Amino acid sequence: MISPLAQVSPEAKIGEGVIIEAFSTVYENVVIGAGTRIHPNVTIYPGARIGENCEIFPGAVISVIPQDLKFDGEDTTVEIGDRTVIRECVTIHRGTKDKWKTTIGSDCLLMTYVHIAHDCQIGNNVILASYTGLSGHCIIDDYAILEGRVGSQQFIRVGAHAFVAGASLVRKSVPPFIKCAREPLTFAGVNSIGLRRRGYSDEDVKEIEDIYRMLYVQNANMTKGIEQVKASFPETKIRAIIIDFIESQDKGVIKGMI
Repeated sequence: MISPLAQVSPEAKIGEGVIIEAFSTVYENVVIGAGTRIHPNVTIYPGARIGENCEIFPGAVISVIPQDLKFDGEDTTVEIGDRTVIRECVTIHRGTKDKWKTTIGSDCLLMTYVHIAHDCQIGNNVILASYTGLSGHCIIDDYAILEGRVGSQQFIRVGAHAFVAGASLVRKSVPPFIKCAREPLTFAGVNSIGLRRRGYSDEDVKEIEDIYRMLYVQNANMTKGIEQVKASFPETKIRAIIIDFIESQDKGVIKGMI
């Protein structure tokens, strides 16, 4: 159902059962998947690709051009997966020539006033709480949770199942499976409760805790810590996820408590 008070371009592709309420605007070159609901006063600019059974609340602005002075009008997109909920006044900007798209996965929750800048890549089942702002080119992996008022620099990455405390400033990447807090942002333990909720066994959680204890508690130098982990722990999937993440971050990862 499309309200007669909504403005929907005839060039937009609207799926079966989509609801677009009064005073929302949908431009050309937009795709909206079946079963999605667009509340009043939503603006969806060209380049938006929205999945099925999503819900977008009033005041959200999707796929507006990026706040990047290098942007030259290139044909870029915002791509959103299925069943993602976008609450009031969220802003999501199109990509640039870097990635050509900004992506948000399926089953995500973006709370009020979240901002996602150009070329960000958000995984599945991610929660970004109110007033969180991501600068351009950030990566947030699956099941990560960023509490309210978190702000990030460009090009940082938050690993899968990580938990970032509210009002944190993220200047370096956050490895997977951990909690972090304080200023400057530091390691604050393993996200053991979240991991168990998502099916990780006690043995898995213990392995993660033991690895991070060696990295962050027993070592002040991350390079030496990685060497010790490789020498002390068998090659497992969990060890590979942690070590590969840390070694791939050319700008470094957050520190441990001093």
